[in-house]
Amino acid sequence: MSKKTNAPVQEFEYKAEMKQLLDLIVHSLYTHPEIFLRELVSNAADALSKARFSSLTDGGLMAAAGEEAIHITLDKEKLLFVIEDSGIGMSEEELIANLGTVAKSGTLGFMQSLREQKKELDGNLIGQFGVGFYSVFMVTDEVTVETRSAEEGSGGLRWKSSGQGTYTIEKIERGERGTKISFTLKEEYKEFAEEYRVEHVIKKYSNFVDFPIYLGEKQVNSVTALWQRPKSELQEGDVHEFYKFISNDFEEPLDYLSVSVEGAVSFKALLFLPKNAPMELLYRQGELENKGPQLYVKKVMIQNECRDLLPEYLRFIAGVVDTEDLSLNVSREVVQSSPVMAKIRQILTTKILGWFEELAVDQPEKFKTFYKAFGPIVKIGLNTDFTNRDKLIELLRFESTKTGEGEFVTLKEYAGRMGGEQKEIYYHSGAGRSQLLANPNLEYFQNREIEVLLLSDPVDVFVIPSIHEYDSKPLKSIEKADIDFSKEKTEGAEPVAENLLAPLLAKFREILGEDISDVVESHRLVSSPVTIVGGKDAMDSQMERMMKMMQQEMPSAKKVLEVNPSHPIIRNLSGMMIANADNPLINSAIRQLYEGALLLEGDLSSTTGFVQRMNELIEAATLSR
Repeated sequence: MSKKTNAPVQEFEYKAEMKQLLDLIVHSLYTHPEIFLRELVSNAADALSKARFSSLTDGGLMAAAGEEAIHITLDKEKLLFVIEDSGIGMSEEELIANLGTVAKSGTLGFMQSLREQKKELDGNLIGQFGVGFYSVFMVTDEVTVETRSAEEGSGGLRWKSSGQGTYTIEKIERGERGTKISFTLKEEYKEFAEEYRVEHVIKKYSNFVDFPIYLGEKQVNSVTALWQRPKSELQEGDVHEFYKFISNDFEEPLDYLSVSVEGAVSFKALLFLPKNAPMELLYRQGELENKGPQLYVKKVMIQNECRDLLPEYLRFIAGVVDTEDLSLNVSREVVQSSPVMAKIRQILTTKILGWFEELAVDQPEKFKTFYKAFGPIVKIGLNTDFTNRDKLIELLRFESTKTGEGEFVTLKEYAGRMGGEQKEIYYHSGAGRSQLLANPNLEYFQNREIEVLLLSDPVDVFVIPSIHEYDSKPLKSIEKADIDFSKEKTEGAEPVAENLLAPLLAKFREILGEDISDVVESHRLVSSPVTIVGGKDAMDSQMERMMKMMQQEMPSAKKVLEVNPSHPIIRNLSGMMIANADNPLINSAIRQLYEGALLLEGDLSSTTGFVQRMNELIEAATLSR
């Protein structure tokens, strides 16, 4: 029970950002009205978890008046909805912080961008962006929150708002700790005053909340620690629903792993592989480090997202890890430095990588789905987890010139089908498969049916060169000028004679000047007149592009232009040189060949001169007819 005191009612105004956010929620989430119930239950469960954990370290906390539980009361005649918990409660400062401000920076901008793109605001994003409580304004015009903090010396408070522009806070008499939220449902949402409807939503979203949920006198959820059960007793339906509950994901997991370890350390775990990359990778690059499985000690949650359980490149794995080898009152600092945690992390990492290997062998299609979603993240481990480096290398998958689009080859498979004369594993990096296949640098390899790995993932240029070799076979970029190409003759037109080629190459050097480091005869080209390659000590061109994206001021390394002496254009240019070395068309053609090669590489900074020169050359060609 709570009573009003004679204390004055304080009125607070929402900040402008908060007003906009409330308007977005109320008017963009109408297709997901049931989300409000999931969020209120989730908040109540969080409050109970905090109280349970705090009581282990703070003996001065107020005890719960009764069972630690969530109670929901309905009145379908008056359309009244009440949800109450006996959790940690809130002080006045916490009420203002939790219910009066936007919980996470960037939330408003993110939601506005979704609306501008005319995308439906998925209800599953609500909890992730810290606006769960406000979803209640979809189904009601006014909300009342009565609360009392479990902290010693606290008092009762009543928070009330219509979600329009202001909210009020007043002191009340409240004997027990916890929070009670009550409101009258809008007529169009009267379904949520029906017990059958509320029970259905609770079982759908909140069946595995770690506290009893009572609807009236009836408990409607299943409080069970699935991770404590033997693998043989796990039901797939229960496991999938548990995953949805702890991950806030609306899809079923791609796969799950049950772990039970007894020995130097003992723990149980239930881990999940999502079907899709986490939202952070899509919308908030660089925040994956905040993820990780939940850490429990003797069924008590210690950390919701424990970073120390897994290395960064595996933190997309969701789930629960429960151990009895840590103290219940362990602090986060102790968790980080604990040798127990270090051992659990080591065992989990080994088991997860073994799990991936099993998927690759036994369920290749499932592995392919996993790799497309998380391959770029897993590759990061090559440069950070040297203990498991060999295992990670075996997990790598690549498209190549001998695979179809979307199909992959391993380094082991590549090495197994190398020809007897081939001593190196070749790769080519770029923005996408079609661009890579169009690059002239591939012609030599394609003509001799030498397989080349096609690296279009941006992270590849940072991790693949660090492998150096596989099965004693060096990995080498095809564009490096120091590749020892055979000078065997290819079928086709006769090349320009060496005594005529030398002055033509000198002309190229004269026209291109400081733009290139050298112009040389090419032995790799088959059907293209020229190509650009890195100098002997230059980095791979894709690596250079990625470095420029991170360091804008980084100067471009000068490249080598290779010229195909057998190509008709080069033979014709040689003939023009013999006739008149000062012919201006020679200069234009050389510059056009060079910029055309830059265009194929994706490095032509301006197309204006290129197009103008092309028109001049076409005009000259048509006049000569």
